[in-house]
Amino acid sequence: MYEKFDVVVHPVSELRGVLTAQPSKNYTTRYLIAAALSGTETLVKGVATSEDSHALQECLKTWGAALTPEGRDMRVKGFGSTPLDQQTLNPHNAGAVARFLMALAGLTSHTKFITDYPDSLGKRPHGDLLKALESLGAKTTSQDGKLPIEIWGNLQGGKVSISAQLSSQYTSGLIFLAPLLPEGLEITLLGDIKSPGPLKQTIETLRVFGVKVEHADDLRTITIPGGQQYHAPEVTVPGDYPGSSALLSAAAVMPGEVVVHNLRENDLQGERLSIDVLKSMGADITRDGSTVTVRGGKPLHAVVTDGDLFTDAVQALSASAASASGQTTWENVYTLRLKECDRISDTRAELLKLGIEASETEDSLSIVGKEQIEGGIVLDGHGDHRMIMMLSILGMRASKPITITGAHHIRKSYPEFFQHMQGLGAKFDFIEL
Repeated sequence: MYEKFDVVVHPVSELRGVLTAQPSKNYTTRYLIAAALSGTETLVKGVATSEDSHALQECLKTWGAALTPEGRDMRVKGFGSTPLDQQTLNPHNAGAVARFLMALAGLTSHTKFITDYPDSLGKRPHGDLLKALESLGAKTTSQDGKLPIEIWGNLQGGKVSISAQLSSQYTSGLIFLAPLLPEGLEITLLGDIKSPGPLKQTIETLRVFGVKVEHADDLRTITIPGGQQYHAPEVTVPGDYPGSSALLSAAAVMPGEVVVHNLRENDLQGERLSIDVLKSMGADITRDGSTVTVRGGKPLHAVVTDGDLFTDAVQALSASAASASGQTTWENVYTLRLKECDRISDTRAELLKLGIEASETEDSLSIVGKEQIEGGIVLDGHGDHRMIMMLSILGMRASKPITITGAHHIRKSYPEFFQHMQGLGAKFDFIEL
């Protein structure tokens, strides 16, 4: 595959085949961080190969962890509570990686964060996290809460409050930090708690690594005693629901039958709700343990639902909404504006180019389904992996091919997306840039 490329998506009549879901990007990030925070060795089985995963691995090595690939697995010898001081970390375009590690910089005397994606991660806010670290005694400098950022830590712990309205990633970073501080942390979340699923994934990760955590049922308060150690000889990364939501949405829209393995049933990834959403739209989906089967081409109808519960599946499901009768509305999704692109306004813009009626408010996106999509145009991928997946699904059912610019950005979360879709019958041409 070319380093940089556009993709031409050709119309197809059906999708059919069997796939195994890729390893979870979110759990890969969490397990590798927890392994690095362990003073012992951990085998992390089934590591995601995405750009975000590679960005994290690069940062952890800079801080002193030893990471040894063993096929799709990774053996990690961690630095425990003492990452190397006076280092510069570049998380590239990985927002969760940046925020988790910014919190963990509280273990160091000084860490600097930069990015070579100034127009994406460079524009995303981190101020709420920096304020929380400062309340614990850290000193920080930033560009109005944005990168580049420097943090002087050596924190002891205590009580801290943090806004949960823009991102759960700030709180997850503090959760990772807490057990390694002498006094631990008593965390209070302020405002509406966005994306609670990822917070639960972080708490689950700590418990997998033997760390004690207490929290209120509504996650409003989280208490983690200090002086603990991360330890787990071996962990296995589950399948990825956000990426698989694109497979399931494509399978629901197109005639045929698609089977996806490695999607565990009792999973804390909020995007597993994409299965329920597609069912509520009329899709024929069944589950047998960790295997999900979609018999596609059934008539779909619109829904109105809270998209914050499955944030990273909203764009994939928007491809189904564009195929459904009536107007679908994703409510409570303001945080989509703070991703790799503005996933509300930019998604609406691309849908309008295809003749699909779409509207927006500050925190919602509405899409009116369209039976026929003409195609034959160029669409902007906006440097966003999830935008590229959505547009690819729409292109498969268009009358004429569509071209998506900057399709190489798919590698951020799902580098094998196009190959997996080709295995199901999709047809693409790749244009080197």
